[in-house]
Amino acid sequence: MRFTDLFASLPAHTLEPISPASPWRRLLKVAGYAGLRLVGNVFRKVRNPENLHGKVWLYVVSQNNYDSLYFLREALPGAVLVAGQSKQIGRYNGAVNRLSLRRKLLYYGQLPRVYRALRRTEGERASRFFDLIFNAIGYYEVYRRALRHYRPRAVVFANDHNDDARALLLACQAEGVPAAYIQHATVSTSFPPLGFGLSLLEGQDALDKYRQCGPVAGQVELVGMPKADAFLARRNLAPAVRRVALACNTLDDTAAITAALDYLLTEFPDLTFTFRSHPGDTRDFSFLVVRHPALQFSDARQQNVFEFLGEHDALLAADTSTHLEATLLNLASVYFRFGTHGIADDYYGYVSHGLVERADMLPELGGWLRRMQLAKPADLYQRAAYYNATLGTPDEGHSQQRAARVLQQWLAKTAPTARA
Repeated sequence: MRFTDLFASLPAHTLEPISPASPWRRLLKVAGYAGLRLVGNVFRKVRNPENLHGKVWLYVVSQNNYDSLYFLREALPGAVLVAGQSKQIGRYNGAVNRLSLRRKLLYYGQLPRVYRALRRTEGERASRFFDLIFNAIGYYEVYRRALRHYRPRAVVFANDHNDDARALLLACQAEGVPAAYIQHATVSTSFPPLGFGLSLLEGQDALDKYRQCGPVAGQVELVGMPKADAFLARRNLAPAVRRVALACNTLDDTAAITAALDYLLTEFPDLTFTFRSHPGDTRDFSFLVVRHPALQFSDARQQNVFEFLGEHDALLAADTSTHLEATLLNLASVYFRFGTHGIADDYYGYVSHGLVERADMLPELGGWLRRMQLAKPADLYQRAAYYNATLGTPDEGHSQQRAARVLQQWLAKTAPTARA
């Protein structure tokens, strides 16, 4: 995804922490990565609390991935959570086993060749995102070595497009290790084609989008949303909106967020508003505390998204899968863009498929909120059936068991072949 038009069109404040606009800052970032990660990892020996040999690996690259796969830790005997040596997993940093990246430094001799090849295929974007190319070198080779050493029974992913996750998937394919995938959030048509032996998707929406990404390989099952199981019985039954959640992500513009809060807290003094930024957002929003003393805050690094939504009656947000999670809990949810970034409008298709309503201007947002103050529909959650295959079926609220059962059946068929 790093060389797509979509990635290149990310807002400057979103792209800057990933790949700085200034060539000098990119070089500084490369130097920091080389010193802290490449050389630093050489001097840090990995000592895991669990034995990784012959186990089912649950590979995570973020806090959200951990939340999506943790249930398999209990459901699958011999399953262990693993991540790259220095990967940041939020509040779960100390709860995962680590795959050593000490040898990654040895493979940087191939950097000139890789860069020249990408210059031929991607043009100037290879120069623009040179730092990301630099970061990705060596993952594939190190992970192949790890697979040969530990010989896991299988690897289960919750991310299919990050550089390290893609490298491990390709390594699994090269080493004959079965690979499975559990969708952890709403997908888009910009994702790579499905290339796993088994893909457990939440609903028809995900499958339809992956079919647009390219050929769908392997077995596919629609299992609902495992991470939502414990919360579906706690649907919001409030007849009207009194507590409003505002969730932003790294695409949203700070000035537009501020303007929206200025408007909302002035127009609706009788409502309670809570602001929550994305766990990966590095911006400092502390100025909002001074600007709006009545505004409440949720720390996405500490509070589960379903716990957060369970404290509210409505959600205001732009392009985030939190809309789906809110609708499943029967919150009133509205799509409102904070700024005019270049990412595709209605990125996940929630508005076009009728999952949520839309407001384009602040007065329109205010009108929607006033309607919800008077009466909130009691059956909003039914709109999510296209996204969650178990909704309204006997398996509703039991997606974890369904996913674990399908995965166990698949492992029984594939693991003997992998060991042979």
